[in-house]
Amino acid sequence: MSCLWLGLQDGSAVAQEPPSAPPSASAPSAAEGSAALGDTVLVPVAPPRVAPPAPLPTSRPGALPPFSAVAPLSDPDEVALLPTSLRINNPARRVAFYGYVELGGLAIASHTFQSGRNGSLFDLKTEGNQSTMFFFARLSAELELMRRHSFIFVYQPIDLRTEAVAKRDLSFDQVTFRTGTPMNVRYGFDFYRLTYQFDVFKSPRYELAFGLGGQVRNAKIVFTSVDGQQRSISDDLGFVPLLRVRARYTFQNGLWLGAEADGFYANVAVLNGGRSDVEGAIWDASLRVGLRLTTFMDAFLNLRYLGGGANGTSASGGDNIGGDGYTYNWLHAVVVSLGFGVR
Repeated sequence: MSCLWLGLQDGSAVAQEPPSAPPSASAPSAAEGSAALGDTVLVPVAPPRVAPPAPLPTSRPGALPPFSAVAPLSDPDEVALLPTSLRINNPARRVAFYGYVELGGLAIASHTFQSGRNGSLFDLKTEGNQSTMFFFARLSAELELMRRHSFIFVYQPIDLRTEAVAKRDLSFDQVTFRTGTPMNVRYGFDFYRLTYQFDVFKSPRYELAFGLGGQVRNAKIVFTSVDGQQRSISDDLGFVPLLRVRARYTFQNGLWLGAEADGFYANVAVLNGGRSDVEGAIWDASLRVGLRLTTFMDAFLNLRYLGGGANGTSASGGDNIGGDGYTYNWLHAVVVSLGFGVR
């Protein structure tokens, strides 16, 4: 394509050829076709090279990211249904005190008693009307040292009182109740217990503790005719050693599960708390589920088995007033109770 170049000379326009363009450094080859002078030639320009982005570092298999998404477990002492700033024990404690109370009902599964070798084997559940529910209460206190050592005191009153009519001639030691005799029956078995336990785990979330201790029993079994003319009394005060185990697990929401058992079996003197070779045993075991109501109080539902007894002859006249010292007494009971703990 050509064009005219206009110049001025003496005030007149003169048509001239345009000046020739400088030779191009990259003129097209003849094979590509020739271009006349003055034509505009477009030469393609390659885009600049851009380095590809560096690959992200790969993590080792199973490695956690720099900031883990797993939230730390909260301290069970700070989790509660109704949080409060009130505290009984310092969270950073080395010494702590706990108190518990249980209230509920006791039901007899089976209970048989005999006083004197020639006495009647008496079924206290069926013949003595112990087939009803009895009030149950228990108090306990615990002193904890360095979160692993605990001393536990338990006071357990048991006082079962019923009225019955003798369905047959009954003999307790030297006292006989004829058929049809109205009777008042009392079975008392209060005990006081002190145990020590050591927690295998030093953690507020779970516990597995083993220990040992002792129990003082104060037993009194009385049969009295309503008119007061006949009365048989069998009592016993003795010491029994115990073995102990307790376990507990607290969930992150404050709900917890627990179990504990105290028991012992012996058939020799001293170990059974008597003065002769009397077979004796005690077993006190429970399962419970609880919840942290506040930061200082727990509530729990408790299912307990309470049983034991003795079979043998102690010193004559020692346990059975006016009798030969022989006693057969075995009790099996189930307790359902609601408990509260101050922590």
